[in-house]
Amino acid sequence: MNVSIAGKHMEMSDALKSYIENGLKKLEHYFDRIVDANVVLTVEKHRHICEVNLNVNGFRIHAKESSTDMYASVDTVIDKLEKQIKKFKDKLKNHKPRHREETKSYKHLIIEVKEETTKPESKEEIPIVSHEIIHREHITLKPMTVEEALMQIQLLEEPFLVFINAETSQVNVIYPRGDCTFGLIEPQF
Repeated sequence: MNVSIAGKHMEMSDALKSYIENGLKKLEHYFDRIVDANVVLTVEKHRHICEVNLNVNGFRIHAKESSTDMYASVDTVIDKLEKQIKKFKDKLKNHKPRHREETKSYKHLIIEVKEETTKPESKEEIPIVSHEIIHREHITLKPMTVEEALMQIQLLEEPFLVFINAETSQVNVIYPRGDCTFGLIEPQF
């Protein structure tokens, strides 16, 4: 397992690094391979934040926690990850395997709208809106069933997940709704 630990606004001690690595080693026995573990530790005023991203067998598992003590934050994140992994493993046991399909890569763009003003010949200013790309992200889409996508978005704790529906071979988006339910966006041609 490749472990990368980064600290923001704090000095990283060797004791803290070894404490995190030992905590992550407890998670290794759940999977045959945990490829990467990215840990980001942040201190903001009185909050000590620990954020961990695991890449496990092609899935990403994310957990984040804050408290007044960094060691307590690390313990809580490890416990959260362990619960997520157990839940994930239970769902994998009950899920039927499917044929491996080719993954496709799509681009994801975030666009910012800026207002500019020009001076026409009259005295009034008319705002002109222009678009500027402020962030570009490339994502690799995996073919998965809706159930797999639902499991993945629960593990990621992200606002949405873009995936290729294995049953229809179309790009779909799944997103959590406020009432513990999920929405699915399917294209219609």
